[in-house]
Amino acid sequence: MRSRYSAFALGFESYLLQTWHSDTRPKSLNINENSPTQWLGLEVKAVALPDKNNATVEFVARYIVDNITYHMHEISQFSLIQGRWFYKDGVDITASA
Repeated sequence: MRSRYSAFALGFESYLLQTWHSDTRPKSLNINENSPTQWLGLEVKAVALPDKNNATVEFVARYIVDNITYHMHEISQFSLIQGRWFYKDGVDITASA
């Protein structure tokens, strides 16, 4: 989770796509084509390991776009494949935060 947050902050789209599970990976993210994002921080709220190959991470990421501060509160699913964690999907729970 932390490495993916850092990749978003640094604009490393290729790393994000490489760490995205092949079943749910988009063709591109175009993160560098949108308004510049200033990432302010990541707080990992909870981690659960229901079994040795799956994990759930609840996090809050804060950022600024066009001088407006936002936060994203998500519960993400990860799968361990050949010793590497891959992001599968996430549920945005920002509205309930």
